[in-house]
Amino acid sequence: MMRPKDFNDLAEKLKAISHPARLCIVCGLMDHPCNVTDMHHCLEMPQSTLSQHLSKLRAAGIIKGERKGAEIRYSLSDEKVRQLMTLFVT
Repeated sequence: MMRPKDFNDLAEKLKAISHPARLCIVCGLMDHPCNVTDMHHCLEMPQSTLSQHLSKLRAAGIIKGERKGAEIRYSLSDEKVRQLMTLFVT
C-alpha cells in the first residue's frame, strides 16, 4: 500500500513530465541516451530552454546524466516512468 509520501513523490514526477517539451524529452530517451545537441535538433528549442527542462527532469529523479568527455548523455533513470510512458505512447 502506498504511503502519503509515495503519493507526493508520484505527483512530483507526473508534474515534471506534464509539460509537452518534457514529455517529448522523456519519450525520446526511452529508445536510447541522447546529449543536449541531439535533443536540440529534434525539439527545435534554444539549448538554454532545453537545459532548464532537463534540470527539472533530473530534480524529479526521472532522468540521469552521464558525463563522457565534454558531453553529458542523458537517459531515463526511473523504470516506473518508462512503464508509464509505454502505456501512454504505444
